[in-house]
Amino acid sequence: MSTTTPTRTEGPPPATMPERNRPDKTIGWLTPVVWFVVAFIVGFIVYSGSSSTSSDGKGFLYNTGQAFTHGWVARTLFDPTTAIQKIVVMIVVIALFVAVMGLILWLVDHRRVPNGTVVAGFLGPVVIALAGGLLYPAVRTIIASFQKVNGAGDSSGWTGFTNYTHFFNAANAPIFYNTIAWIFLVPIFATAFGLVYAVLVDRIRLEAAAKALVFLPTAISLVAAAVMWRYIYYQPSDQGHGQVGLGNALFTAFGGTPQNWLIKSPVSTLAMIVVMIWIQAGLAMTLLSAAIKAVPDDIVEAAQIDGATGIRLFRSITIPTIRPTLVVVITTIAISSLKTFDLVLVLGNGITKNDILASAFYSNNASSQPGLAGALAVMIFIIVSPVIVFNVRQMKKADANR
Repeated sequence: MSTTTPTRTEGPPPATMPERNRPDKTIGWLTPVVWFVVAFIVGFIVYSGSSSTSSDGKGFLYNTGQAFTHGWVARTLFDPTTAIQKIVVMIVVIALFVAVMGLILWLVDHRRVPNGTVVAGFLGPVVIALAGGLLYPAVRTIIASFQKVNGAGDSSGWTGFTNYTHFFNAANAPIFYNTIAWIFLVPIFATAFGLVYAVLVDRIRLEAAAKALVFLPTAISLVAAAVMWRYIYYQPSDQGHGQVGLGNALFTAFGGTPQNWLIKSPVSTLAMIVVMIWIQAGLAMTLLSAAIKAVPDDIVEAAQIDGATGIRLFRSITIPTIRPTLVVVITTIAISSLKTFDLVLVLGNGITKNDILASAFYSNNASSQPGLAGALAVMIFIIVSPVIVFNVRQMKKADANR
């Protein structure tokens, strides 16, 4: 009688399920629990915001009844007054930090935790941040843009597209003209100046000092820059004293009369655009200078052997090579220009003809006009979205070509 014994076949060992993916009945309930906690926190944030508009005006985070005040949760956690409250807040913050970090580290290191729980733990804070800090305010802003308000600044019903058409009448037309000028002139001239300057100072003896001189305005806040340039454009002099202001000093030296250039539209808009170009040129120069230095030497040498020099070398080799950086610089400065409001607020003296969308949004929001402010915010979003999409697509193309 013969017996056959199974023979061991050669080949790779049978695939085994990763240990993390193995079902574990003891802790499989963690995934729904983590998502429940995330949903509860998001729901609490949404409810807290919506409850602030209740009839009595009392909410968890803030009250809108007689006056805009903190609710009981916000007052306890974010506005402690007594020493005991401050100690309690400190203990709560430390406990939350230890709990969150401990939970994350435990989820990462514990091999029996399902992947879904790890994903929920990592995505949960992001979901909360997007829901509470971005998505919810965006939805409320869009809703407010279609509502009208009463004399107290409270919503009093729907008004359709009235808030949007309000900014297309003749009185508010300069807002859009100014915005268009800011979006096109600032990126073009700031990038052009930064590019030319980066090429001129490239590899000179005092390159670092020359770059620092142009980059310095980038480190100045827009408000500080606005105050500085007020002394250049126009500064009312005290009675009995001479005119102060470098711009008017030069103007009067050629026989002109001192003028307040910041109230003369559209000269005032061009004057503010010059300040923004002065600030953004340093950023453009720094990024473009780094891109120019990254151009491969072998490509440049090959072009020089073919007879390319000077402007031809710059146009045929340098510009195509740094094109992704150029796109990023132009779109970044365009977005920064569109969002600028503090510079216009300080230099524009609150004059409507000097406003752009961002500064008009701030002014309407500050004057209890949430519907008009919401319409402006939506229009800013509509304008900036194509720029961001274009920027992302160009970056993807640049990554694909590497």
